[in-house]
Amino acid sequence: MRYLFVHQNFPGQFLHLVRRLLEEGGHDIVFISEPSTSQIPGVRRVVYRMPEYAQEAVHPHARDWDRAVRRAEAVAGVARNLKSLGFEPDIIIGHHGWGELLDLKPVFPGVPILGYFEFYYSLTDADVGFDPEFPSDEATRARIPSMNQVNHAAIALGEHGQSPTVWQLTRYPRWARGGIRLLEEGVRVDDLAPDPAARRRRFAIGDFVVEPRDRLVTYVARNLEPYRGYHVVVRALPSLLKRKDVKVVLVGGDDVSYGPRLANGSWRDHFLKEMEGKYDASRVLLPGQVPYEVYRDLLRRSDAHVYLTYPFVVSWSLREAMAAGCAIVAADVEPVGEFIADGETGVMTPPLDPGKLADNVLGLLEDRQRAEALRHAARAWAEKHLRMESYLDAYQALIAEITGTETAPREASPKPAARPKAATASARHRSPPAARR
Repeated sequence: MRYLFVHQNFPGQFLHLVRRLLEEGGHDIVFISEPSTSQIPGVRRVVYRMPEYAQEAVHPHARDWDRAVRRAEAVAGVARNLKSLGFEPDIIIGHHGWGELLDLKPVFPGVPILGYFEFYYSLTDADVGFDPEFPSDEATRARIPSMNQVNHAAIALGEHGQSPTVWQLTRYPRWARGGIRLLEEGVRVDDLAPDPAARRRRFAIGDFVVEPRDRLVTYVARNLEPYRGYHVVVRALPSLLKRKDVKVVLVGGDDVSYGPRLANGSWRDHFLKEMEGKYDASRVLLPGQVPYEVYRDLLRRSDAHVYLTYPFVVSWSLREAMAAGCAIVAADVEPVGEFIADGETGVMTPPLDPGKLADNVLGLLEDRQRAEALRHAARAWAEKHLRMESYLDAYQALIAEITGTETAPREASPKPAARPKAATASARHRSPPAARR
């Protein structure tokens, strides 16, 4: 088959699907993206560039749409060049978030489009206004409905969609859901298999050493920011470190993935300064973003892993922590409840309460038998529901359905067991929907 992928940040959500297609062989794979140094042998990269323009001249409520149509125009121009060179895809796969797919139907009429619908913005039941420490001002709230202009244009294409979780799918209006398929993402469960001996040997990141006798608390986010509860975990440090054998590693960069930026400096430094002198900093490491192997070994060594988030898109790191068999203390919000059943596969904690977070983590460190049971349950759940092989099988079955073709024969993957009903977030924590700003 001939595949055309589109994502401004190559390869985006499509890395594992592309890898499988390359393993099968016989496919012609072209990927349109913005410039980057990333490469995958066997994939033809075609680059588009966003034109320079004066964004300040555009009304603030129309800026997301303005950027999207400029991207759509640029991608369509590149696609026309591909067509003139003889490339006609059997399917187009991309992410609807940036508008890149919006102008491709006239270029390739009749070619099906499978678009990734990640998030529908709303004023209620997700991230907007969820954290009273960072209230949304009137101007921000007024802008939220207009942030769905790209979503609405993508839905209006009348093509095919996918969304990775029930919560994300149900953020979309009922009238839109019929064209969006639930396609639950997987992780490399076997690569993340727990190492039973990891907590019995010395572990180090640079000069920061964790001895077998130490109790290691871990936290991971792409970037250290309030949307992922960084401020909550930092404020829990004084209580956590009252236990003298506790060490803490907080992984994440200094950029902002979601939510507002500070006028000066990073959220990391902002909250470290707030808590300066209130805990033993020698027992806390903030290494920034780390190589995958370090990250994997950190999860394997963890005695208690913290996953915090606003009601928002669930990180891959939660899935990977479950696959690694971590004893997880997770934010009691609805999207997390799709993965963590309180007391079964982890412990749910109020997402904005440092004291409760510390109590729940220390409780796991104290009760090793309970922590071990949670570790085994999280790993077992991941093995049943998060296997990359099952995800890719479902992905290719959807492609075959859309295109009317057969996928390459593969050994049958184990059929996943029925998903257990995970505990939903308590009503007091359900508040305003998610907006990336």
